[in-house]
Amino acid sequence: MIGRKAAVAAAALAMAVAGSAHAASSKAAVEAWRRAHEKEIVADFVTLLSKPNVATTLADVDANAAYISGLLQKRGFTTELLRAEPGTPASILAELKTPGARRTVVFYAHYDGQPIGQKGWISTPFTPSMRTALPDAKPVDWQAAPTPLNPDWRLFARSAGDDKGTIQAFISAFDALKAAGVKPSVNIKLLYEGEEEQGSPHFGALVAKNLDKVRGDLLIMGDGPMHQSGKQEINFGNRGITGFKATVYGPLKPLHDGHYGSWAPSPTVMIAGLVMSLRDDDGHILIPGIYDDVAPVSPADKAALAALPDVETDLKKAMGLGRNIGPPRLADGYMVPTLNVRAIHAGDDGPNAANAIAIQGDASFDFRLDPGETPERVHQLTEAYLTKLGWFIVRDTPDLATRLAHPRIVRINWDEGSSIATESPMDGPAAKAVAASIGRTVGYPVLRLPFSGASSGMAEIVNQLKAPMVGVSIANYDDNQHAQNENLRLGNLWGGIEVYAGLIADLDW
Repeated sequence: MIGRKAAVAAAALAMAVAGSAHAASSKAAVEAWRRAHEKEIVADFVTLLSKPNVATTLADVDANAAYISGLLQKRGFTTELLRAEPGTPASILAELKTPGARRTVVFYAHYDGQPIGQKGWISTPFTPSMRTALPDAKPVDWQAAPTPLNPDWRLFARSAGDDKGTIQAFISAFDALKAAGVKPSVNIKLLYEGEEEQGSPHFGALVAKNLDKVRGDLLIMGDGPMHQSGKQEINFGNRGITGFKATVYGPLKPLHDGHYGSWAPSPTVMIAGLVMSLRDDDGHILIPGIYDDVAPVSPADKAALAALPDVETDLKKAMGLGRNIGPPRLADGYMVPTLNVRAIHAGDDGPNAANAIAIQGDASFDFRLDPGETPERVHQLTEAYLTKLGWFIVRDTPDLATRLAHPRIVRINWDEGSSIATESPMDGPAAKAVAASIGRTVGYPVLRLPFSGASSGMAEIVNQLKAPMVGVSIANYDDNQHAQNENLRLGNLWGGIEVYAGLIADLDW
C-alpha cells in the first residue's frame, strides 16, 4: 500500500507533468499562430506606435487610451477609463473573468511616452520604421519580405520598447490563445497607465480612489528591458526616484570675457563646480548621510545577483567604454543609490558661441533610490549640504537685492513626480509561479533580479493592493528607451508574445 506522503508526492508529480505537457502544447500553438500572422501583428503594432503619446500632451494620451480600450473591448474585455481628477491623464482598467479561476492577476504597462525632441532620430518618432540594428539601421521592406520575418529586424519608434511593446505582446498572446481554444487560467485585469513618463504624479491617488476595482492577487509589471545576456529575467521591484533642476546666477547681462573674465564670476564654472560637489567621477555621491538609510542587501538578494551571467565585458565593447564606475558588476550597482546628471547648460556653442560670460548655468539631476530611502529625506540632505557649501537656495528667479546680498545663489526646483523603491519577496508562491511559467515557456531557469535599476511609482500601488509584484520585461536591452532611435527587436516581440501567453494560460498557485 502506498503511504500517504508518497501518494501526495505522486499526485504532485502527475500534476506537474500534466502542467508541463499543457504548457508545451499551448506554446506550440501560440508559436504556430504567430508565424502565420507575423505581418498582421507588425501592422497592428505600427498603428499603435503611430499614435503620438508624449506624456505631457493630454489630448494625445487620451487618444491612445481610447484606441487601446477599443482593442480590448473587441476581445471581450470590459474597460473603463480612470482619472485621479478631471484634467489628469487617464489610466485604462480592463477586466476579463474566467469561470473557475481562483486567482486574479493585474497586468501593468504604460502607454504614454517620453518627449521626442532629442537630436539624432533617423526616422520620425511617430512614423514607425523597420530597420536593421544600429549603427547601420538600414531600412527594410517588411511588407514585401517573405515570412518568417527576420527576428533581428527592429521597429524604430517612440515607445516601441517602453512600453507599447508589452501591450502589443499581451494582445497578440491573447489572440493566439483564443485561436487555439485555450482559456486563461486566471482572472485578468489590465491596468495601463497614462502618466508614467511624468513620474506618475496622480497614479497613486487614482489607484486609491478605485482600489476595489483594481485589486488582485498578483501585479505583473511589464516595463523595462530584458537582461543584457538576452535571457528572460524577472525582477521583484523597482528603485525609487526623485530629481531636481538647479540654476546658478552670474551677471545680469552677458559680459565680454576679455574685459571681465578675471573679475566677474562665471556661472558656467559655478554649475560645473556644483555638479562635482554632489558626486565624483566614479559615481560616489558626496552628500553626507545619503547612504545611511539604504536597507542592507539580504543573503537571498546577494545569491540572486551572484547567479546572473557575466555581461559586463561585452557591454563595454558594445558601448565603447574603457572603464566602468561603481561595482564591477552592473546589477550590483542597483543596490546603492545613484545620482545622475541629466544635463548641464551654460552659454552657447557651435555657430552661436561667443566670447562672453553667461548670465546663468543650469543642470538637471535625478536620484535613483533604494529600499529604505525617501524622496523627502533626500531633499533635506541635499539642500542642507548645498547650504553648508555656501549656496543660498531660492525657489524663484532672485531679485537684485537678493543677488547683492548673497555671493552664491542656486535656484532649486524639485520634480513633481517622485517615488520610493519597492521590493517583493522572491520566494513567495506567486513569484515562484511566475518563474515556473516563464521557465516552461523559454526552456531554461529564468534569471532573477531583486529589483530593477529603473524607477516607477509602483511602491505606493503595491502597498495599496497588498499584493506581490513581479516585473516581466520583453524589450531588448539596447532598445534606446528614453532616447533617440528607440526600437524593439522583432525577436523580442515574438518571445514576449509566448511569455505573456504562458502567463495568461499557464499560471496557478
